[in-house]
Amino acid sequence: MIPGPLLAITIGETTRKGAWIAFLLILGHSLLELVLIIGLAFGLSAFLNNTAVIRLISVLGGGFLIWMGYGMVADACRGRASLGSAAYKDVSGMWPVVQGVATSVSNPYWTIWWATIGLNFMLASLKHGLLGLASFYFGHILGDFLWYMAVAYVISTGKRFITERFYRGILFFFGLFLLFLAAAFILNIPLF
Repeated sequence: MIPGPLLAITIGETTRKGAWIAFLLILGHSLLELVLIIGLAFGLSAFLNNTAVIRLISVLGGGFLIWMGYGMVADACRGRASLGSAAYKDVSGMWPVVQGVATSVSNPYWTIWWATIGLNFMLASLKHGLLGLASFYFGHILGDFLWYMAVAYVISTGKRFITERFYRGILFFFGLFLLFLAAAFILNIPLF
């Protein structure tokens, strides 16, 4: 629930394409976390605790966020974003799922969380075998889906009450937020 790149993308894409885009974004996020949990179970934590790896993720992730943030800001400033023409467009296909994966992995705080807190939760759940691990994963992912779908629902239903100018302002703001996060990640500025 901490405001980060995935929340910013969810809000921005929901205003463009509708609430179901959040489902696809979180599907990508959940598939990445499934692969990560399997990797952590087989010793990936030592790799993720390496400061060079975290630094590389920070720089590459920051670059990805710059690209996404710039696109949102440019669309807002150039008037290419419109509530009427963009709704429920381009929701099919794999791009939103890939975007969910890329947005998650581009966030070094996601990596740090999984290498520390998430790993501890995972190890505690493993005391109950594979059923415990599955319960942890599905409970965690269910929480993600519920939170992001609730945010998307509020954004998409409230969309009818906002003007085109306000909509472009939202995209501009979240584009700037992504650029801020990118700079913080690249420059290694602690946010929390």
